[in-house]
Amino acid sequence: MATRMNDIGIVKRTIIRAEKTAVERLSRVGVATIHEAMGRVGLMKTYMRPVYPGAALCGTAVTVLLQPGDNWMMHVAAEHIQAGDVVVAACTSDSEDGYFGELLATSFRARGAKGLVIDGGVRDVNDLATMPFPVFSRAISAKGTVKTTLGSVNVPIVCAGVSIAPGDVVIGDTDGVVVVPAAIASQVADASEARESREKEKRAQLAAGVLGLDLYKMREALAAAGLTYID
Repeated sequence: MATRMNDIGIVKRTIIRAEKTAVERLSRVGVATIHEAMGRVGLMKTYMRPVYPGAALCGTAVTVLLQPGDNWMMHVAAEHIQAGDVVVAACTSDSEDGYFGELLATSFRARGAKGLVIDGGVRDVNDLATMPFPVFSRAISAKGTVKTTLGSVNVPIVCAGVSIAPGDVVIGDTDGVVVVPAAIASQVADASEARESREKEKRAQLAAGVLGLDLYKMREALAAAGLTYID
């Protein structure tokens, strides 16, 4: 039997999702905090933006590999969404066509999806905001797509520069989108909550008038670097 040359034309029905408690804990933490707590990794490229103000999401990934200008596999993906999932879609080649709109959002939401992250374009933005259905995308485009070429569902993909496997945790807010591998979701939740606790303490000190120069003990390093004060 010949070895497959790629993952095109595959739908994986069974995936291992991150533990629900870890996902819930991560949903209460901001993207920037998670990114820092995880060692400054997992952050998607900055062109991935919420399509309407205030959009936010957190859930386990159902991944989709699309072909340029073709959204066929988005419809296939809908069948495999479980409550709490976020659909994460990438394309085999850069494309900003409108792969997703209000009708697909209605379908996804009926299946329990928490939102969509797509390295491509979407449309019907006013409708998505009104629903509301959170979407983070590369672009907004009214350009339609066809349904003729196979892609894949629930295979590893690279979305906006980040490798993501089915079942990983995806978190999006106004600061961007970060991906947490399912295997370390609980560990990252621990680290993120600890970082938030430390930031709470620092916030109180800064609000009381303590300078960051002293709070972060910067003065000695600045002097060693040659910083000079003059009157």
